[in-house]
Amino acid sequence: MAETIYDPPALAKGTLRVTPLGGLGEVGRNMTVFEYEGKLLIVDCGVLFPEEHQPGVDLILPDMAPIKDRLDDIVGVVLTHGHEDHIGGVPYLLRLKSDIPLIGSGLTLALIEAKLKEHRIKPYTLTVKEGDHETIGPFELEFIAVNHSIPDALAVAIRTPAGLALATGDFKMDQLPLDGRLTDLRAFARLGEEGIDLFLVDSTNADVPGFTPAERAIGPVLEQVIAAAPRRVIVASFSSHVHRVQQVLDAAAAHGRRVALLGRSMVRNMTIAADLGYLNVPEGVLIDYKKAQHLPDDKIVFMSTGSQGEPMAVLSRMANQEHAIEVGPGDTVILASSLIPGNENAVYRVIDGLTKLGANVVHKGNAKVHVSGHAAAGELLYCYNILQPRNVLPVHGEYRHLIANAKLAQDTGIAPERTIIAENGTVMDLRDGDVEVVGQLDLGFVYVDGKTVGELTDSDLKDRRILAEEGFISVICVVDRESGKLIAGPEISSRGFAEADHVFESIKPKIVAALDEASGNGVRDTHALSQVVRRTVGRWVNTAHRRRPMIVPLVVVT
Repeated sequence: MAETIYDPPALAKGTLRVTPLGGLGEVGRNMTVFEYEGKLLIVDCGVLFPEEHQPGVDLILPDMAPIKDRLDDIVGVVLTHGHEDHIGGVPYLLRLKSDIPLIGSGLTLALIEAKLKEHRIKPYTLTVKEGDHETIGPFELEFIAVNHSIPDALAVAIRTPAGLALATGDFKMDQLPLDGRLTDLRAFARLGEEGIDLFLVDSTNADVPGFTPAERAIGPVLEQVIAAAPRRVIVASFSSHVHRVQQVLDAAAAHGRRVALLGRSMVRNMTIAADLGYLNVPEGVLIDYKKAQHLPDDKIVFMSTGSQGEPMAVLSRMANQEHAIEVGPGDTVILASSLIPGNENAVYRVIDGLTKLGANVVHKGNAKVHVSGHAAAGELLYCYNILQPRNVLPVHGEYRHLIANAKLAQDTGIAPERTIIAENGTVMDLRDGDVEVVGQLDLGFVYVDGKTVGELTDSDLKDRRILAEEGFISVICVVDRESGKLIAGPEISSRGFAEADHVFESIKPKIVAALDEASGNGVRDTHALSQVVRRTVGRWVNTAHRRRPMIVPLVVVT
């Protein structure tokens, strides 16, 4: 991993520059910038979901600082598929310049258009499908079908005089996909014969041996669980997982149950998928949520969001008894998704909460109710052997995934120096079949916090964590400007410190003494006196109580 921050040189003529702005060392924020002859092509623009150590954060965006002054140079954004970690950042990019063209498949663009409508942005779009060729600025693009956990996913081959790059997006090689749409290995082989200079490949499951199981293996398990359920069934999944919803609809229909969709994103996405023909809804199966509440318990399946334990999602609210649907004994809850790294504790809290209410919770740990949408090690080896790329850039994964993917490439004969372990902001130049790392940009997290974007800092998050874990203590003092003597206070109050107020009696004389000493030395500046109070209280609370609360001193000089 690169560590030293340094700016890249000016881009040489006839060279393709590749800079990931997100998606490396993490599962999310996928965004890669390709530059040739002064023009920029972006592949994906996604979000990362916050972890517990980022309280209050709604979303995390790629750091777009390197392109903010070059928006007019962007010729388009290729969106490989419709998952949030690949399209969720698009509204925030288009806020900077709304007419940047978006390029993607029919379903992908429909999903992002619906999202942009909420942001009151009408995008310029170009719909493509597998086999299509498009010239966008100096980039010749070819789109290849890949199989993933959402329909209509595409890989993109990017041709310039500097060489050919192939970005897989997220993919797997399901040989029996529900929609019959295979990863096009024939197209991969043809590109391999042409000569791939840089292969940007999904790393999420690179450390998983063998092959990812087929999606259709889930169907019989869902049917079995639904058939055996005595009361209501609640299935939680990603709101974009069309194939999973399809299997739930089919299983419900087979056992005489109707399905109600819960959660705004679930309703929106499945309506789009059904309208475009990607979701086949059995006659009479879907029912409005309000009407579903009047059906017998053994005749209904609720399809909801919240499989990742998101606090405001439907399933979490059910677990906290904050939803109209009151989960109880005899209900069956199916978590039909994987755990995104960092979400484990939140998911287990939801499972515990539902179990405590008496529900039978079925999840990946105790039943085969989920398969991954990403290629495992065996599939990646096939790709390397078919493509035989000159250079490999593992993307989309945490550090261990990138390393595992690079090792697979090396096992197939690709030289270690041609497998690049990069990080967000690593600048790479491709020319004459060689890739050289030429810079490392200083990138950070861009937090969406309510209506603010990029204003929240890591220091703010540190303060929030301290407040959540240690509480705070406020100290108010009034000092005479002329004499420097304390004329009121110190008044001490606390929240979340879990100590009775009388404990502060022992520190008050120390605060008075510290202020007298500072005043005796001629200190009258309110900030300097506040820092004296902060240090005095901080030493005391750390020594006497082994705590580190936030200390908020207010010294008024009058």
